[in-house]
Amino acid sequence: METRSVKLTKIPVELYKILKFESLAASGGEAKHMISEGRVRLNGRVETQKQKKIYPGDIIEIESFRLEIETDVLT
Repeated sequence: METRSVKLTKIPVELYKILKFESLAASGGEAKHMISEGRVRLNGRVETQKQKKIYPGDIIEIESFRLEIETDVLT
């Protein structure tokens, strides 16, 4: 499984947008479809909420990819 670190510049970000921006889906519509089909796991559980808010520390898995969410935002 390929692991990538994803640095957010805005918190939170919707799940479907991350899939789109990381090129795991060709469009937002495709990303939403993948999520609704149950093909995406968030923190080890199948996630079907397309606009689920993603925060640093979350882990997204889809097919052979694992995205580890980090942040560049100073708190």
